[in-house]
Amino acid sequence: MPRESEVYISDTSWPEAPEGFADAVQNLDFDAVEKDIEAFFTDSKEFWPADYGNYAPFFIRLAWHNAGSYRTSDGRGGADGARQRFEPERSWDDNTNLDKARKLLWPIKQKYGEGLSWGDLIVLAGNTAIKSMGGPVLGFCAGRIDDPNGDWSLELGPSMEQNQLAPCAVNGECDTPLGSTTIGLIYLNPEGPMSQPIPSLSAGEVRDTFGRMAMNDSETVALIGGGHAFGKTHGACPAGAGPPPIKSPMNPWPGACGTGKGVDAFTSGFEGPWTANPTSWDNEYFKNLVSNNWEKVQGPGGKWMWQVSGTSPMAPAANGNGTQNIMMLTSDVSLLHDPTGEYQKLVALYAEDQTTFEHNFAHAWYKLTTRDMGPITRCLGKHVPPAQDWQKPLPAPLPWWRLANFDHVKHSISTLLSSNGAHKAQLARLAYSCASTFRVTDYLGGCNGASLRFSPQKDWPENAGLQKALAILEPIKAKFGAGLSWADLIVLAGDTAIENAMGVTSSFKFCGGRTDSMAGVASDAYLRPKVAGLGNDTLAEVKDASKVMGLTSREWVALAARPVDEGFRFQAGLENKGWAQDPTVVSNLFFQTLITEDWEEHTVPSSGAKQYKAAGKDLFMLHTDLMIKYDPELLAIAQEFASSNKSFLEAFAYAWRKLVISDRFDGPTANLCSSRHQSEEVQPL
Repeated sequence: MPRESEVYISDTSWPEAPEGFADAVQNLDFDAVEKDIEAFFTDSKEFWPADYGNYAPFFIRLAWHNAGSYRTSDGRGGADGARQRFEPERSWDDNTNLDKARKLLWPIKQKYGEGLSWGDLIVLAGNTAIKSMGGPVLGFCAGRIDDPNGDWSLELGPSMEQNQLAPCAVNGECDTPLGSTTIGLIYLNPEGPMSQPIPSLSAGEVRDTFGRMAMNDSETVALIGGGHAFGKTHGACPAGAGPPPIKSPMNPWPGACGTGKGVDAFTSGFEGPWTANPTSWDNEYFKNLVSNNWEKVQGPGGKWMWQVSGTSPMAPAANGNGTQNIMMLTSDVSLLHDPTGEYQKLVALYAEDQTTFEHNFAHAWYKLTTRDMGPITRCLGKHVPPAQDWQKPLPAPLPWWRLANFDHVKHSISTLLSSNGAHKAQLARLAYSCASTFRVTDYLGGCNGASLRFSPQKDWPENAGLQKALAILEPIKAKFGAGLSWADLIVLAGDTAIENAMGVTSSFKFCGGRTDSMAGVASDAYLRPKVAGLGNDTLAEVKDASKVMGLTSREWVALAARPVDEGFRFQAGLENKGWAQDPTVVSNLFFQTLITEDWEEHTVPSSGAKQYKAAGKDLFMLHTDLMIKYDPELLAIAQEFASSNKSFLEAFAYAWRKLVISDRFDGPTANLCSSRHQSEEVQPL
């Protein structure tokens, strides 16, 4: 066993997946999977007959609705995990009857086994459907890992009452951080705001909700027109679809009219196709929008929709003989009534220029279905396109023989720390701020790239004063040159400062090879810390912030005792005297003090900032620190740490290492800093 002054620093596994999953994905013939998928598109089954004799449009909807739950506010949602199979997503109104689509896919899932996750299969089915009907697809990023349940979807909005993190007072007017205006719908009510068919108001909701998933105007209009180039809506039955799976798991959505399928099917409550060729790719959707006059009517399902005023283009009947008028939804017609005028320009452009439309749709569809996979380094397969700007593209890492000697770098950092003990907290905070942007939900953030040197990260109030810490390291960066990236230097400086503050004989095994961004990364705009300990953060928000970072409660509590530098306190307007946390030491004294003292809310006279002060003493802590004491789960962890410095230091070291290597991806399951990679790595001379 380690002595009291030693800490055992174990490896961190990342992320969880079946053993051998990545190898199984690499060995899977996705071209063969595509052929099998395409073959059953025209093999209509009695339990759910294919519209127009072709299931392809059905699978575009399946893939879109599996991926479309993604939101930038916290990285939740998306296709990775295939949580559409579980509650709450499987019972959302927007997912009515998609259980039939997954049932159709089961034989293929069963055939190809563990290398074909549900997440990959659903996205690949959507891609294959688009290609089979002549549409453009940019590529395919394989490696999605299926979740065992729908826990990560709970905060997407199972009910207004249950959602502590994103309450919605009026369903239909939900705001960010929720991804949609209406709980149970992917984006917005297509009938219009609060079911009012007012296109100009609907246009604002379209821009708002698509913006919540990082889509710009050209991507938004291309996605809508591309998705609605295919298939039809179902709402010929005014009595509805029947109970969802959560209420009737044995027979969900049976349909309340006739057979409940085919001509009797009810899915959205709207009825009809958007184009005269619902199983062929073209830009007819946009031509139909601009070349016809549209008038609102109540459809057979009782919902407001839009029909052509005059002679309508005709589509074939989806089931049986005959024809059917085309239609539009209020959200479609809203593209002609955008108060900014931008949607109208794009509709006109795509109606005239199919090449531009196809380019924009292919890129937007890939973004839609892949956005939550994170950096391109997590993608597998031979059809992965070049890194997109939302995939955190970074320069290629240097070969090991061109990297700096990290032992020499560490010696220089140690010399710097010995000259000024205050640098410990500054460098520890710099590394923590750099790494703690990581989100396990969409794998964005982290210190690789060191983009906190640029806007927007350097401008966040939480990062005030970090330029001084970077200036401290500037001579070391200059000394070792191109072989030492800023990202590696920041992490190694943090490691060294933490080791020094812990006073342990063991050391972190440093894993180098990070590279530097040349400017701020586009996705950084969504990564600003939700909790900084300075406001009125709720316990639910604090626990969720740690969960999104990929930390357990034990790991988050341990890291709460990290050094806090005086610069942070000054910038935040906090008292700088008597801070209960010694900025040069990491020990369990933090927890002993937290638990033992009685704390009172304290307002700093000079700044008005809120913190907590020990009764009768000049000892101070943050709002989030006090949460540890008053939450039973967190208090139990703090009591364990207060009772054993060794237990605390081991937990702290593990959590620190996990955090700073969390973004070092090697495919969807492996980490470049794992023991396997480290044992194989030849240390630079």
